[in-house]
Amino acid sequence: MATSTPRSEADTDRVQAGPISLGIDIGGTKIEGVAIDGDEHLLACHRTPTRQGNQAVHDDTAALIRHLLDQVGPNQGPVTVGLGIPGRVDANRGMVDDAVNLGIRHMALGPAVAKTTGLPVRVENDVNVAALGAASQTGDTLIAPGATPHSASARNQARRPASEPGRDGPRALPDQDDHVVAFINLGTGLAAGIIRGGRIEHGASGAIGEIGHISVDAHQFPCKCGQRGCLETVASGSAVEALWPGIAHPLPDLIAQASQGNQRAQRVEDIIGHGIALAVQIVALTIDPAIIILGGGMSKTGQPLLDLVTEHLNRSAACSHFIASLNLPDRLRLATADLPIAAIGAALAGRMAADSRPFDFIGKETAS
Repeated sequence: MATSTPRSEADTDRVQAGPISLGIDIGGTKIEGVAIDGDEHLLACHRTPTRQGNQAVHDDTAALIRHLLDQVGPNQGPVTVGLGIPGRVDANRGMVDDAVNLGIRHMALGPAVAKTTGLPVRVENDVNVAALGAASQTGDTLIAPGATPHSASARNQARRPASEPGRDGPRALPDQDDHVVAFINLGTGLAAGIIRGGRIEHGASGAIGEIGHISVDAHQFPCKCGQRGCLETVASGSAVEALWPGIAHPLPDLIAQASQGNQRAQRVEDIIGHGIALAVQIVALTIDPAIIILGGGMSKTGQPLLDLVTEHLNRSAACSHFIASLNLPDRLRLATADLPIAAIGAALAGRMAADSRPFDFIGKETAS
């Protein structure tokens, strides 16, 4: 069943004929969309279940765009669209390959949605837009080690204009061109998104951040990519499910069982904790970000996850002055669960393409 978040009366009064940015996060189980205005006020939210296949993904995405525009109302300025989707994404052409969980082998998603809606479309990998969305919230909505979530604060942040303290504009960190934020997505798989100077980094082939397939783990578990010992086999949701099977929410249960003295749980927890800490160290030593955000489904475990990763980082620091000098636990943050950060990031990606690189848009001719 589709669900929507209606705009408040204050939102309705505030909407002027300014730019509207739509962000769509196309996931394996749901498609979630948001509409934000030029000051990053959250104007509308809507989600719908995901259906498999090229045509279904296209149709549902286009329908969600129309629904968001209906929620915003007729008083609109220019509209941009950003889409986040798993798989290998050619952002410049709007092409998607190997989005396995969506039943997509190859799809010209950007051109298809642009043709249907008449709007300019920017397509990005889902982890990259989640990284951008999380980086844009690097004020009081990210949870640092030892802190607790501030749900009301997170909700208020979505409605705080860019000119107010603790809130940035379309660039995640606009005053620091060299500021780097890394987002480690602990989902079914493992990958990282890199935000430099408020913008997504893609690398030469779009494979930047695919840390899950670095073969470094001594256990040498087989990986779906064909290798053995990939980091993803010990630092992801699928890794926890494989090593601690039969539980609906395995990571919270694993941590709880380990804390109660279950020796098998302690062994598995040690594998997972070490794996995630190793992912943090790899990102830190190769990218050297100021902030490392843990996100994805595993991050919903909350503070116990941060405590586990911090414990393993401290173990490494205890035997290495070099690692200790990096102060990695101080860089860790936990992405808020109160906001649709991937959809917000997709909206920001679409807006940034329009602001600074209009020819990066698919369908710009249709919209002009």
